[in-house]
Amino acid sequence: MSAVQLHQIRKAFAGTEVLKSVDIAVTDREFMVFVGPSGCGKSTLLRTIAGLERSDSGQVLIGGEDVTDLEPSQRGVAMVFQSYALYPHMSVYENIAFGLRMIKLPEAQIRERVQRAAQILQIEQLLERKPRALSGGQRQRVAIGRSIVREPKVFLFDEPLSNLDAALRVQMRLELIKLHKQLNATMIYVTHDQTEAMTMADRIVVLNQGKVEQIGTPLELYRTPVNHFVAGFIGSPKMNFLPVTVQRTDTAGVTIGLPGGAPITLPFSADGLKTGDKLTFGIRPEHLSESSASGTQGKLTGKVVVVEHLGGETLLHVNLDNDTTIQVKGSGESTTVDGQSVDAGFGVRHAHLFRANGEALKRLQTVEASAAAA
Repeated sequence: MSAVQLHQIRKAFAGTEVLKSVDIAVTDREFMVFVGPSGCGKSTLLRTIAGLERSDSGQVLIGGEDVTDLEPSQRGVAMVFQSYALYPHMSVYENIAFGLRMIKLPEAQIRERVQRAAQILQIEQLLERKPRALSGGQRQRVAIGRSIVREPKVFLFDEPLSNLDAALRVQMRLELIKLHKQLNATMIYVTHDQTEAMTMADRIVVLNQGKVEQIGTPLELYRTPVNHFVAGFIGSPKMNFLPVTVQRTDTAGVTIGLPGGAPITLPFSADGLKTGDKLTFGIRPEHLSESSASGTQGKLTGKVVVVEHLGGETLLHVNLDNDTTIQVKGSGESTTVDGQSVDAGFGVRHAHLFRANGEALKRLQTVEASAAAA
């Protein structure tokens, strides 16, 4: 078993608290991703699991064993860093074998492990090369191979793809997903790139200013963010947010006024709300159509100020009546041009409402059931 439990982890640097009572449970063989903006504490948390940082309080358990006070070498983890950190004077084979030689493993066993790792990573033909003769992706594979041969309980990845170009990052994401399935191991991965998190993770931990905002599957975070921060961080392009005012509350939900004055009733619990309260309305660009077609219950009217043709899709930047700009994701065949007026339609099941403190309003159960049935 290689589950990881973090209980009430706290860490401060020079009086500034960077981890604030963090509780996370990573299940055995899970691929979990820590994601959040720079400075949110995700790398510090990963280093705490590895033993490279010691928490001020709390517990780290790996495979049910309390490893809080153990040295990194005693924890049964292997870490892949953002920097490849390969020895330039050594061959690929020697780089991968180095850690095993340090623990005086028999040479036959070292050769077997290196060959197996090279086969998994498809770098068998590179074993005699020096790092300077490798591409960025190949170097990263060697760094991962150095971890595989240690046969750890848990793999830890600290933004390992950030030095690669866009195309290679996509390729390496797929390779890591396949590697996880092949090794059937527990992996914890840190990134600030929410696209990486969404495509790779079994579950995602969203961190912000040292706190866990939400833990869930990629689709859970995308469809039901618990607050304004998670809603804005997960999804690309990011969710559109508009300030709105409560006009009425009843058993049907919350009636708000959209920019331009058009009222719409959204199926959310009105618990604690009253007329005149300020809320934030959220809708994702991909949930807005270029026209208020059939099946849409609401619309946002504005003028297109920028059109981005991205091949398979078109991103429209639309200026609304209240001088707020939103994004609308349309078809790659879109013929909309700058200066054109559009009615961006949306369905109420895709809408979100947030209180002034950022908390998401709860959707009425009847709507959840009908959305699931659809």
